[in-house]
Amino acid sequence: MRISIYIYVISSAALLTSCSSTKYVPEGKYLIDKVNVRTDARYNDINRSRMKSYVRQQGNSRWFSTLKIPLATYSLSGRDSTKWLNRILKDMGESPVLYDSLHTVQSARDLVAELRNEGYLGAYVDISTRIKKKKIDVTYTLHPGEAYSIGNIRYDIQDSAIASLLRMDDVRNQKLKTGQKFNVESLDRERKRITDLIVNNGYYKFNKDFITYNADTVAGNKGIDLTLTLHRYRTNQIADTSHVRYTIRNVDFVSGSQDDPTIHLRRGVLKSNTFITPQSTYSSHNLQKTYTHFGRLQAIKYTNIGFREVPDSTVLDCNIQISTNKPSTVSFQPEGTNTAGDFGAAVALTYQNRNLFRGSELLSVELRGAYEAIRGLEGYSNENFEEYSAEARLMFPRFIAPLLPYGFKRRVTATSEVSLLYDLQNRPEYHRRVLSLAWRYRWNDANHHDKYQIDLIDLNYVFMPWISDKFRKDYLDNADNRNAILRYNYEDLLIMKFGVGFSYNNGTDAIKVNMETAGNLLNLLSRPMHLQKNEMGLYKLFNIAYAQYVKGDFEYTKNIRLDYNNSLVAHVGLGIAYPYGNSTILPFEKRYFSGGANSVRGWSVRELGPGKFIGRDGKIDFINQTGDMKLDLNLEYRAHLFWKLNGALFVDAGNIWTLRNYEDQQGGQFNINDFWKQIALSYGWGVRLNFDYFILRFDFGMKAINPAYDNNRQHYPITNPRLSRDLTFHFAVGMPF
Repeated sequence: MRISIYIYVISSAALLTSCSSTKYVPEGKYLIDKVNVRTDARYNDINRSRMKSYVRQQGNSRWFSTLKIPLATYSLSGRDSTKWLNRILKDMGESPVLYDSLHTVQSARDLVAELRNEGYLGAYVDISTRIKKKKIDVTYTLHPGEAYSIGNIRYDIQDSAIASLLRMDDVRNQKLKTGQKFNVESLDRERKRITDLIVNNGYYKFNKDFITYNADTVAGNKGIDLTLTLHRYRTNQIADTSHVRYTIRNVDFVSGSQDDPTIHLRRGVLKSNTFITPQSTYSSHNLQKTYTHFGRLQAIKYTNIGFREVPDSTVLDCNIQISTNKPSTVSFQPEGTNTAGDFGAAVALTYQNRNLFRGSELLSVELRGAYEAIRGLEGYSNENFEEYSAEARLMFPRFIAPLLPYGFKRRVTATSEVSLLYDLQNRPEYHRRVLSLAWRYRWNDANHHDKYQIDLIDLNYVFMPWISDKFRKDYLDNADNRNAILRYNYEDLLIMKFGVGFSYNNGTDAIKVNMETAGNLLNLLSRPMHLQKNEMGLYKLFNIAYAQYVKGDFEYTKNIRLDYNNSLVAHVGLGIAYPYGNSTILPFEKRYFSGGANSVRGWSVRELGPGKFIGRDGKIDFINQTGDMKLDLNLEYRAHLFWKLNGALFVDAGNIWTLRNYEDQQGGQFNINDFWKQIALSYGWGVRLNFDYFILRFDFGMKAINPAYDNNRQHYPITNPRLSRDLTFHFAVGMPF
C-alpha cells in the first residue's frame, strides 16, 4: 500500500511537469528544454557551471534541478484572463522560455569573449540543437585551444614622482610574472592595485583610466609580451602634465539638517571617527574608513564627505556633513508563544536612546511579560506560567578599556557593552529568579572577514525561592528518584564566567569558535578567603555553590554554489564541556541538547540522546536528554523555486553524550570505541519563505537511524518508515546554519 502511494505521487509530479509544458508554445516556436555547455577536452581551469552563466537563455527554472513545477503551474491556467484562478496560476508560475536564435548566437560570442579573457585567444564555440516535437535542446561546445601566457613585461611610468612611489624596477613590487597565464582579470587586478596605491598616497584626481596595457604576440609562440603604461595627467582643457599630489588643509564638520545646525555629538567623538586629518596627504582608504566608522554610529542617519580644491594650490579642504537620528524611540511588541503545545502570549516594551552621553552610546531598556496556560499537570494549586523580566543594555561604539594601543583602537571597529538582567519565573512547580550582569567587547577589522568577542565578566545568580511540596516530594526528595542532574539544577547557583569568541565568514566558508570557563578565579580564592562548604563538599560564596567548568564550541559551514538557483551547504558542529573542581555536573543552561530545527531534524528539541539513552516516562525527563558533548553533521541542498519560495533537501546526523557516567543516563557516556554506533541519522525536506529581512522556515524531518533501540526494526526506521512515529515538523525563523 505504501509503495503504491509513492508511485502515485511520483507519477503525478511527472505528469504535471511534462504533458502540459508546451501548451503555450506557438506553432513554429520551440520551448527550450535543456541547455548544455561542454568542452572538447578536459580543462582544469575552466568552470563550466560559471561559463553557463554567460548563456542568455537558460530555459525554465527547475525545482531541485529536475522538475519544472513553475512552468507546469503556468500551463495549468486557462486562456480566459478574466478568471481569477487563471490569473493566480500565471502569477505564481513561469511562462515558457522560447528559443531565440539571435540570443543563441550572441551567447556563443559572449562565451568566446570570456574564453579569450581567460587566455584562450584562439577559442571558438560550436552550437548544436536537437528538436523533439515542440522542445529544443541547445548545446554549446567550447574549443578553447592552448592557453597563452605572459612573456616579457615592461613598465612605462611617464610620471617621475609616481615612478619613485611605485618602484616597479624592483621585481618584488611586480605582481604580474613572466610565465603566468594571460588573464584579463589578472591584468585588471594589477591595474586596480596600482591605482589604489596611488590614490592612497595623495593623488586625489588619479583613476585607473590613466593605466593601459599594450600586448604583442609572436607568431608561433604562445607568449604575450606586455607593456604597462602609466600616462601623464591630461584633460580636455589641460595638456599633459605631472599628476598632482594633494594634502589636507582643513577638516570641518557641519550639520546635514536645515532645521538644526547643531551636531549633537561631542567633538572628540567626531574626531576619533575621522581618519582624514589636517596636514596629511589625501587617501582614498582613509576616506572609506571615515565613512565606515560614522556609518556604524547609531546616532547618525547619514554622512556626506566632500573635498574642495583651494585655487592655485595643491591642498584640499574637507567638509564632513552629518545628519543625526532622533535620539529616543519607544516600541511595543506583542507575540504569541507555544511551548510543547501550551499556548500563551507575551508583550515587550522597549525604550532606546541612541545618543545617551552625546557619543552615540545606545541605551536599551526592555520590560517583558509572558503568560502561558500549562496543561496536564495534576496536584498543583496553580497551572499557569508567568514570567516578568527587565533588561538594560548600554553599548559604547568604541573600546572602554585602559592600556590598549591607540593604533589598535583606531584600526578596528569595536563595541563595549554592559548589560543587566533580572528575570522572574513563576511556574506551578517552582519559582525561579535569575540576575545577570555582563561586560563584553566585540570588534572586527574593517578590511577582513573575521570578528572577535571577549566576555570579560559574565555573572549569573540563579535563586530558587520556592519549590512546591509535590514537586520536591516526587522528584527531589524521592528515595526512588535520586537524579543528581535534576537535583543540581533546582538548587541556587552562582556562575562567574570568562569567554572568548572568533568568527570568520567570507560568503563561502564560515567558522565559529567559542571558549568559556567559569569558577577558576573563585576556586583560586576559596581557601585564602576561608569559604565554607555545603553538605556535598562544594565551596559556597554568599551561601551559594558556584559552578566550575570549561566549555568549547566549533562550527564550520561550507556553501558550494552550484548555479544561480542551487547550492549545496555542508555543516559540522562540535561542542564539549567538562565540569571539574567545584562542580561534578554542568549547569543546565550550559549542557548540550540534540534534535530540533537547527540540529538533527528527525527529532524534536531535547528528544535525542545522550548516546543510546531512552527517555523515561516522566514529566521532566528533558533534564536527562542533555549532555556534555555534541556532534552535528548536516548536508543540505537548497534550491530557489519561484517568487519568494525556496526548497531544501537535507540529511542530518549527530547526537550528544555525557563525559561522566551518570546513573540516571544509562547508555549516555561517550566511548571512543562505540560512539559512532550511536550517531543518529535523519533526512527530510523543507520549504522556506524568503522575505529578504527574515526567512520563515518549515522543515519536515524523518528518522533514518535511531540509536536508542537495538533491534533492527526500530534501529533502522528508514527501512520501515511510519509517519506517526518518525516524522517531525519544525517551524523556525532564519536558516539552520
